[in-house]
Amino acid sequence: MTTNTQATVAPSAIALLPLLLFLLLFIGAGLYFQANGVAMAFYQLPSPVAILPAIVLAVLLSKQQLNQTLDTFMAGIGHSNIIAMCLIYLLAGAFASVAKATGGVDATVALGLQFIPSQLLLPGFFVIAAFIATAMGTSMGTIAAVAPIALGIAEEANIDLTLMAGAVMSGALFGDNLSIISDTTIAATRTQGCYMRDKFRENLIFAIPSAIITLVLFVLASTGSASIPAQPIDVVKVLPYVSILLLAVAGVNVFVVLVLGILFAGGVGLYSGEYGLVAFSNDIYQGFGNMQEIFILSMLVGGLAALMQQQGGLAYISRHIEALIRRFSHSRGDNSSRAAELGMAGMVALTNTCVANNTVSIVINGDIARDLARQNAVSAKRAASLLDIFACIIQGLIPYGAQALLIASHFKISPLQAVSDVWYCMVLALVSIVVIMWRPRSD
Repeated sequence: MTTNTQATVAPSAIALLPLLLFLLLFIGAGLYFQANGVAMAFYQLPSPVAILPAIVLAVLLSKQQLNQTLDTFMAGIGHSNIIAMCLIYLLAGAFASVAKATGGVDATVALGLQFIPSQLLLPGFFVIAAFIATAMGTSMGTIAAVAPIALGIAEEANIDLTLMAGAVMSGALFGDNLSIISDTTIAATRTQGCYMRDKFRENLIFAIPSAIITLVLFVLASTGSASIPAQPIDVVKVLPYVSILLLAVAGVNVFVVLVLGILFAGGVGLYSGEYGLVAFSNDIYQGFGNMQEIFILSMLVGGLAALMQQQGGLAYISRHIEALIRRFSHSRGDNSSRAAELGMAGMVALTNTCVANNTVSIVINGDIARDLARQNAVSAKRAASLLDIFACIIQGLIPYGAQALLIASHFKISPLQAVSDVWYCMVLALVSIVVIMWRPRSD
């Protein structure tokens, strides 16, 4: 994400103070609002605002002249990976907004409901949420769309609400982690320098076994049934989602995929006669606006990372992680790549536990993970997958995460209940550790 100059910079723990200040402000504000019973407590202080004092501190700690320090900060913001990441965020937001406005989400839910056997509602909603999240690239949007329907059916079928919430959240996080237009995928692939299709295929090694096990668990837990009334199905409105999935897996450039997806989704709406060019343009702009927070934060984190790198903060972290890797490898008589992968997983998991935002966690750890991967023969696609996977795992299991808070508000249950049956994230954690520990390093 930033230029690699750590080899010539003396490691410095002091250079990490800005990052610690950012985490302290972000976590502290969340704990304060939570103690006062404020809804969505960890999202009351916007992360782009919380990082501003950290940037000021990084500037004050710099030993460069002010103009040079600002040049370093600007160079971090303007790095090609950061700019590309932000442009992809905008296009992904526009596609999700247009596809939803033209009825794509409703059509996909209606289509999925027609194929769910009445006795398999839990695994059925897991699959529906998984497909929608993979196509939309957002777990939050998926939960918002699916949760009200899932709640009504759960109440009619007398299904435990925490189980249904767990099924919906499990599917949403499966898709968010796997989707090629998810902001977490965008952040992971851009920071690690790999193609999205390669990261997608690498992710399947972890995700498919986990999804199968999760499906079996929800099948075994299924109780109750409800008749689902037939709903009008418009398959055409589902096609934009299918098209971007196929194009992405085929290896088409992500910018081309997203632009074609936007045009396809808009064209479907225009063809229906219920959607106009003005609405199309407004929905594109609305999609841009939906990505504002992560867009701004990614730029600011890029600048902060450049300052921390220039001052030796990232070199300090890398040195200590490398020492742990050598110690782990020596004690096991093993190569260092396995230890490096565990180190990446631990870093992003710990960060996500603190900031309750999987994309932010990936962006923060991107530089360090990339350097660890290069130094320890870990492929870029594996590093990107691990960052996304372990951020996803934690995001689905913390009761103060946005996903848990959103579905808890829909189902009228506590956030702790909401995460208690997110079995996919629990299974994914176990499967991922098994894969890391025993998979051959031939790639």
